Amino acid sequence: MLSATAILALAFVLGAAFGLLCARTRFCTLGAVADIVVMADWRRMGMWLLAIAVAIAGSAALHAAGLIDLDKTIYRTPKLLWAAHLVGGLAFGVGMALASGCAGKTLILIGSGSIKALIVFLALCAGALMSMYGILSVLRIRVLNALSLPMPGGSDLPALLTGFGVPASAALAIAAGGLVIALLAFIFLRAGRLSAEQLAGGAGAGLLVVAGWLLSGHFGYVAEDPDTLQEAFLATRSGRMESLSFVAGQADLMSLLTQWSDNSQHPDFAIAVALGVVAGSAAHALATGSFRWEGFHDLEDSVHHLLGGVLMGFGAVTALGCSIGQGISGVSTLALGSLLTLPAIISGAAATLVWQLRRAD
Repeated sequence: MLSATAILALAFVLGAAFGLLCARTRFCTLGAVADIVVMADWRRMGMWLLAIAVAIAGSAALHAAGLIDLDKTIYRTPKLLWAAHLVGGLAFGVGMALASGCAGKTLILIGSGSIKALIVFLALCAGALMSMYGILSVLRIRVLNALSLPMPGGSDLPALLTGFGVPASAALAIAAGGLVIALLAFIFLRAGRLSAEQLAGGAGAGLLVVAGWLLSGHFGYVAEDPDTLQEAFLATRSGRMESLSFVAGQADLMSLLTQWSDNSQHPDFAIAVALGVVAGSAAHALATGSFRWEGFHDLEDSVHHLLGGVLMGFGAVTALGCSIGQGISGVSTLALGSLLTLPAIISGAAATLVWQLRRAD
């Protein structure tokens, strides 16, 4: 076990590696969807799907080896919040298209000099905090979360297979192996030949998610916290093990900055990752000479980005994650909610991009 300070430091390094990787390889969820909508080019989508495949394989291997327990994440729950996953995913997808990038991309753009992305960050934090504790939480809790399916055996693919008679000892391997093979086959058949940079970007992003699980779920695991006498995961705000996910980190950072004197506020795993992404992106931008100050083009551009930020904040809190948090980290746990959220995010983004193209004609 590492200390909480060491966990935070390594989480920052993970975030920096992710920011540098994305800036260098153009790894981007919205970019992957936009390439398909605009140019029918599936290569960046293949890159994103490769990240998912690597994350699934690595996470399943860590779970099977007993190094982590995927049941101790926020994604595997005793209820399937299907309405929250679908509505939240759609809202996040629409928001990231309006805001020119997902929550992770927003941090990367901030690091490269985008004032526009900084404003999106503020709007995203407002949307997330309103959805956690404010007026939007009423819709989330009383309406969307109320529409759920009880899953006493677990809301993940291995648990579902076990319910259909598959031996528990084989369910994880079958579910993870089947999804990985399907994803790799789709990449090969649909996306075509990926460049070395795209392969590195996809595989690297997936490995960083796996590293996040290992860091918080193994090295940060405490069987019995001396203060609570209960198991704990050091430096995580959720009390569960965490990996790459960016909306919670940005909302936590805003809470920390605005309530600094409150002793209950402190740096956490998600904050460290988010700050690391900005640092990694900034390092790349300064090293390559690509750092540029960027502002809004006009009033409509401002409105779209502000609305997009709020929608991303609401959508990610409602769906329990963003395009990285649910789309890669969540899917790597084989959670059914993540598998609902992922296509909802893509659908929302694709529909909004089509709308924007038609308006531009």
